[in-house]
Amino acid sequence: MSMKRIVLYAIVVIVALFLLIQLVPYGRDHTNPPVVQEPVWDSPQTEALVRGACYDCHSNESVWPWYSNIAPVSWLVQHDVDEARQRVNFSEWNRRQDTREITEIVQEGEMPPLQYTLMHKSGQLTAAERAALVRGLQASIGR
Repeated sequence: MSMKRIVLYAIVVIVALFLLIQLVPYGRDHTNPPVVQEPVWDSPQTEALVRGACYDCHSNESVWPWYSNIAPVSWLVQHDVDEARQRVNFSEWNRRQDTREITEIVQEGEMPPLQYTLMHKSGQLTAAERAALVRGLQASIGR
């Protein structure tokens, strides 16, 4: 078998697999349940920072970009949003939230995560914005 034929065969297999994984139903449940209750923000600046850096994953107001419909990226996006909403959901503030470490995680630069900031300019926080977000979260959620 010639090298050209092997490469062509490999390309056909890769394209076929890519098309086949589009049939997997996970990753396209792009629901945005109703907003029940949001925190009382200490300032419009805090709300704007949280909306820009956090809401796509940590709220019921997610904006689902085009690539969130294409597997395998759709799987990662769906998993991240599902997990984020379970931990902290700013749209369901009336329920118990895992807020113990939220400001530490933001302050240390772990949130927003790299895979989010690469695709979303609003998640690319300057040092001043990150500090303002931490202060605003502390004031708003009583930490």
